[in-house]
Amino acid sequence: MDSTEETIDNSKRNEREEDSFSDEDEAVHSVRFKRKKANGVAGNVKSGGAAGAGGSSAGRGSGLYLDTIQRYMLDFDFEKVCSVSLSNLNVYACLVCGKYFQGRGPSSHAYFHSLHENHHVYINLSTLKVYVLPDSYEVTDSSLDDIKYVLDPRFTPAQVQGLDKNSSQSYDLNRKPYIPGFIGLNNVKANDYVNVVIQVLAHVPPIRNYFMLQNLDDRSELVKRFSTIIRKIWNPSAFKGQVSPHELLQEISNASNRKFKLTEQSDPLAFLSWFLNTLHRDLGGSKKKNSSIIYSTFQGEVSIESQPIETKLPKGAELTFDVNNAVTKTTSPFLFLALELPPPPLFHDELEKNIIPQIPLSTILSKYDGKTIQESVADLKRFQITRLPNYIILHIKRFSKNNFVEEKNPTIVTFPIKNLSMAEFVADPEKEKTLGLHYDLLANITHEGDPATPNSTSYKVHTQHRAKEQWYQIQDLFVEEINAQMIFLSESYIQVWERKTTV
Repeated sequence: MDSTEETIDNSKRNEREEDSFSDEDEAVHSVRFKRKKANGVAGNVKSGGAAGAGGSSAGRGSGLYLDTIQRYMLDFDFEKVCSVSLSNLNVYACLVCGKYFQGRGPSSHAYFHSLHENHHVYINLSTLKVYVLPDSYEVTDSSLDDIKYVLDPRFTPAQVQGLDKNSSQSYDLNRKPYIPGFIGLNNVKANDYVNVVIQVLAHVPPIRNYFMLQNLDDRSELVKRFSTIIRKIWNPSAFKGQVSPHELLQEISNASNRKFKLTEQSDPLAFLSWFLNTLHRDLGGSKKKNSSIIYSTFQGEVSIESQPIETKLPKGAELTFDVNNAVTKTTSPFLFLALELPPPPLFHDELEKNIIPQIPLSTILSKYDGKTIQESVADLKRFQITRLPNYIILHIKRFSKNNFVEEKNPTIVTFPIKNLSMAEFVADPEKEKTLGLHYDLLANITHEGDPATPNSTSYKVHTQHRAKEQWYQIQDLFVEEINAQMIFLSESYIQVWERKTTV
């Protein structure tokens, strides 16, 4: 299991805590779930919610064996395949030991497990129906609803609308507090590059709300698993205050033809680009704007003016368009804007330490002011934004490759947390003014370590709890508060900015 029981040196004390955990802690969690459901917080549970052996009954022998259920053994984050046959068809979870088995008939693995281990209560991982084996009768008891909710949390529109207004804590089975929406994701091996992207998307309201509320049963497995993990991240009645992205990671590997794997470090920007475009396609999106929730949230448009370079420019020469040559104008949609950093200085200070330069975000955004000229291999180019998206993704280009190793530019980018103005980078500010020209920082992905040194790099993400107006730094399972003034001191790599309707 993933961190659901604390390691305690004193074995006697550990035994006492396990005993009280199964008898008392589950009952406490049950009462909390029942109260949350009564208050409309726990989600759209069909039958009500509680835990333990109590609760109203509606089926044959509904109370029989329910006191053998061990909630602290249950972990529904892993891929739903039989532990014996490895099949993903008709899989049940044993609610006593947490293992997965295929089928419930007289020749099934679940049936034999019930006889050999004396474990009798099983839940179908697809239908959420609960059965007692080997007798194979269904149990309908409200005491099982908290388990069903943890397996497949559901929310009403009113509950989703209230997510950013709720500042209360929740408690897991260990009575440890956690904040829904701000919980850690397991790093199975080398998937921190995926974790930070999932955390970011879980806090973009239109993306989060869509994947929490829409019925996506007829969509791809990738879409369904992404929806599930978003709902689990925001679950206020979880058995543990963390989530393993194992199921989603498996499908990411399959859908990307193993380009992105949980066992190998990769680039979160490359993954984000692939993930957004794949979700767009799987949701039925086309090349038209607003044809999916991905495009309506992140897609903007930029104009590009280009002119061929006819003569090699001397190094350091000012870049200018030749007024005597034609200029080609095109427009192109974008999901993120790439920003180049100036080369870092090669000198040291008097203490022989590297000087880490700083540059304002507005300076590197000037690439899109319609005046600044960029030199490519064979062309000069000018860029200007013609349509701002409601959420801008910025990619700060830190990495470059030479013939030997990958190098990182350590330049610190400074930026305001609120009211970033995009007015000077837009072709028609008056047109965009009605929608809003100012943006607040929503999320910030940072890189740490030397890319030239194997296994030395890691990614973190900063995101804000809106109701508490508190920023958090999340790295895999570690979630901690951070002062807003400290965020720009990190080496920002990917940022998401949210449009403000009023300044």
